[in-house]
Amino acid sequence: MARIRPMMLLPPLIFAGFVIMAGVGMFRDDPQGLPSTLVGQAAPGLPDGVLDGFPPATPEMLASGQVTLVNFWASWCPPCRAEHPRLLEMQAEGIPIIGVNFKDQQGTAAKYLTEDDNPFVGVAFDPQGRTAIDWGVTAPPETFILDGQGKVLFRFAGPLVGSDYEQRFMPALNAALGR
Repeated sequence: MARIRPMMLLPPLIFAGFVIMAGVGMFRDDPQGLPSTLVGQAAPGLPDGVLDGFPPATPEMLASGQVTLVNFWASWCPPCRAEHPRLLEMQAEGIPIIGVNFKDQQGTAAKYLTEDDNPFVGVAFDPQGRTAIDWGVTAPPETFILDGQGKVLFRFAGPLVGSDYEQRFMPALNAALGR
């Protein structure tokens, strides 16, 4: 009679584990969304650094009495460049946007905003990305919708373009604005 070695069972068991994890992941509520522990809480602080030549982002801007966006971006980030026209459109509509430039160089970031226009009411500079950690930012761009008191209502990871933007971000922004 042939004996089954325990090590022979290991590959099928590992494979079965992966199948179970994939199945659980496929059936969670929002497979596209990244949960944020900040939703429903006061927004974390902003970095103390400023981007030379641009208005600074202040703590008062987070709780300005009106819906505000906080956008984490970098000049080296192609998706950030892709969403830039949309940020300019929202600025033109009167939506205040605070920009947090992170893991970037002062000169490169300032040149980018000078050449492509500045959509931000205030710009914070976080060269080490420490503030991004407090906000739970995984990669640029990420945008947060804050209510007038500075409470985080929604987190959107990725550029503000395409169908995900239209189907997830815009309904959340319109709800925050009471539209």
